[in-house]
Amino acid sequence: MANSIYNELTYNGLWKNNVALVQVLGLCPLLAVTTTTVNGIGLGIATTLTLVLSNITVSLIRNSVRPEIRIPVFVLIIASFVTAIELAMNAYFYDLYKILGIFIPLIVTNCAILGRAEAFASKNAVVPSFIDGLMMGVGFTAILVILGAIRELLGQGTLFAQAHLMFGQAAEWMTVTVIDDYNGFLLAILPPGAFIGLGLLIALKNMIDQHTQKRAAPAKTPETETATGSASATTS
Repeated sequence: MANSIYNELTYNGLWKNNVALVQVLGLCPLLAVTTTTVNGIGLGIATTLTLVLSNITVSLIRNSVRPEIRIPVFVLIIASFVTAIELAMNAYFYDLYKILGIFIPLIVTNCAILGRAEAFASKNAVVPSFIDGLMMGVGFTAILVILGAIRELLGQGTLFAQAHLMFGQAAEWMTVTVIDDYNGFLLAILPPGAFIGLGLLIALKNMIDQHTQKRAAPAKTPETETATGSASATTS
């Protein structure tokens, strides 16, 4: 029973109820910082940590907070964790922190985090809340990374550029030049390119869902069609 619940939470977070593709939340940082893959990874990890920590905390105090003040309390919890993550990034990943800039503290305004705290963590135990926060964060991070990779590849012809900002100087080998002597596609790294890229990802997800539903639907046999037609004739 527990495994089925965890599997459902995983499926919802990664695909069925993905924050970026289905809920379409957190668009401000999603579209602004995904000019490179590394930027997407950095913001995704920060958002995932916030989701996990806030979900766990809200679940722990869910029976101690009065309903009238629960939203301000949840916002305060989220803001506290975001501040701690921001200070940690400032201390250990300063160059990446400068690039992400205001979008780290703006995690507080991500409706997905408050939404999961209110809709799920405040009503469930710690372990399911942890799984829910983790999977929602991983699903959001995956879209950040995919969109960042697409925009970086089209805009610069590289992948994992400036990897040393997150993984240290030893990770410079991770930068891959896919297209040599590439002049770049400017639209890809501008805001309109981000909207177009996200729109294409959403369209691709919808196409996959429709194809899956068609394959899962039972095929009509001649006997079934005959029986349905007879039932309709009798009713009329």
